[in-house]
Amino acid sequence: MLTEPQRVMVAVQDDAARTALTENLEADGYRPLAASCLGHARSLLVDRVDALIVDLGSDTARLVDIVRGDGHPTIDAWLPILAGSASEDLFSPLLLLDRGADDVIYEPWLYVEVRARLAALLRRANAGRARQVLRAGALRVDIGARRVWIAETEIEVTNREFELLVVLASEPDRVFTRNELLSSVWDLGDWARTRTLDSHVARLRRKLSVDGASYLINVWGVGYRLTHTAGAPV
Repeated sequence: MLTEPQRVMVAVQDDAARTALTENLEADGYRPLAASCLGHARSLLVDRVDALIVDLGSDTARLVDIVRGDGHPTIDAWLPILAGSASEDLFSPLLLLDRGADDVIYEPWLYVEVRARLAALLRRANAGRARQVLRAGALRVDIGARRVWIAETEIEVTNREFELLVVLASEPDRVFTRNELLSSVWDLGDWARTRTLDSHVARLRRKLSVDGASYLINVWGVGYRLTHTAGAPV
């Protein structure tokens, strides 16, 4: 069975270093995504990324804050981040580790060391992702892979629908109020007056009803919940 190559973003400003890394990663079976600056790197985050290599000496180091602090709908918490630093800079790498980088490698970058450290980080991340599968009856939500199934049928969902399912599936059968869901998924507070939640729930309910049953329940006047047992046909 063929597996898709793991996608590694190489967000390195130096042209020669970026080219060398991407060529070597590709030769080793990875799918490198090259980015020379922060803006380019951010545009690549719309696609799935399995690991991130950033250059501490350029603005791409800001990706650590974007991924770990600001959050991003296509990025999961287990994304490995390997940071490259100039050998004479001893303090900044420690700050970057505090901000969420997983490992630091010092210049000059030896590819054999990059490959070994990257492989170790990916093994750790994949093991963590494997433990992040939420279930509610026949419904499975794989947080790491960002995929959803009803029994053996995979359900295609949008980023917002996925985030909504993660919240609901974290505590199946618990009723989440509208304000809780607006706050968790859209970062909107009690002041929000929007039909966004209702429209997303309606679309998600239709997608989940592949077997003719309802897994997403509307609790009138309160909010929504998932159920371990499929509800009445919709």
